[in-house]
Amino acid sequence: MNRANQTIRNERDQQLVEYAERVAEQIGETAGQYDETGEFPFEHFDILKKEGYLKLVIPKEYGGDELSLYEILLVQERLAKASGSTALAVGWHLMTFFSLRYCRPWKEEIFAKLCRAAVEEGLVLNVYATERAAGNIVRGSNPSTIARKVQGGYVINGRKAFATLAPIVKHFTVLAYVEEEDKVAEFLIEKNDSVEIIDTWNVLGMRGTGSMDIQLNNVFVPDEALLAYSEKGKPNRFIGYSSAYTLQLPAIYLGIATAARDFILKYVHEKYSPSLGGYIFEAPHVQQKIGEIEALIAASRFILYSIAEKWDKNKHLRDQLSNEVAITKYTVCNHAKKIVELAMQIAGGHSLSKDIPLERYFRDVQCGAFNPPLDDMVIRQIANAAIQDYQNSNKTKELV
Repeated sequence: MNRANQTIRNERDQQLVEYAERVAEQIGETAGQYDETGEFPFEHFDILKKEGYLKLVIPKEYGGDELSLYEILLVQERLAKASGSTALAVGWHLMTFFSLRYCRPWKEEIFAKLCRAAVEEGLVLNVYATERAAGNIVRGSNPSTIARKVQGGYVINGRKAFATLAPIVKHFTVLAYVEEEDKVAEFLIEKNDSVEIIDTWNVLGMRGTGSMDIQLNNVFVPDEALLAYSEKGKPNRFIGYSSAYTLQLPAIYLGIATAARDFILKYVHEKYSPSLGGYIFEAPHVQQKIGEIEALIAASRFILYSIAEKWDKNKHLRDQLSNEVAITKYTVCNHAKKIVELAMQIAGGHSLSKDIPLERYFRDVQCGAFNPPLDDMVIRQIANAAIQDYQNSNKTKELV
């Protein structure tokens, strides 16, 4: 199938793909089991730690591999073919370090310490911003998690939702509202007795990400735990460099869709139809759907890897690609849903059986719509850009 995949550019890409496929093969042995139980796949993270996966994007100066954006997408797409849940869970760790690698908003000694913890101890890191009580912070609301200034530091109270990797993190960051300063800041939290993990994660898809709730009960952190302020309208690591780190999300959902494609190609070559008098891949309507699947995969890969390569190679453009990044996420994730649906249509009623993985792919791929940026936010963003461009163009013409 590599003939149709032109994303492998050179020997290094090929080596990374082979590495990812080796890791994915190990993960894939129990992916269905963890989907069935909904348990967190500690075993998978032992494999990722052993294989050096947790240090892939960390700067070389701190012992990491410093993969480019393009390269980490190649790797994550392959891991997601084995387990969308595990790829998404570790993806937030990788995305966190990728954004920090470029923006460097924290004191360097703290960043270095966390990098070395990931490289040497296999510790994962994530930021928890979402809250059930405060609504969607991405849409502009302040967090209801409160940081109150006390002698020598802060006391933090609040509850975070969708805290991916919650069962395994030993340290993490949160966004909290600093009352005395009327600002939102990012704090580093070390897990202790004042941090409560609440198992709320019983969901349709991506069941093994461990995206539980975290309750912070009078958690004291020292002054140096305030890592950076996150002020509205000002650059921060979440929106800096066009949020290109989030391109891992469409890569993951494309990986899931590609797994569905691979499964259905095998299925149609093994499934004999007495009514057709042959294997079902010979049926014109099946070939039509396979063709549609291939077209969607090719288009998705083109847009995803083209924007990644553009971002990697053009430093002066990295802050100007936010629309392209958002459009890529929107397009690839929606294509992925359609790809899995087409595969299920080919398999018919058998696709609903838990004896084959299509129904897991179907459930997992729905989750892409709920990872940021959400579809309506993307549409509004690019609509506003188009309107602004038109208005600016007309103003220019009037001046001339």
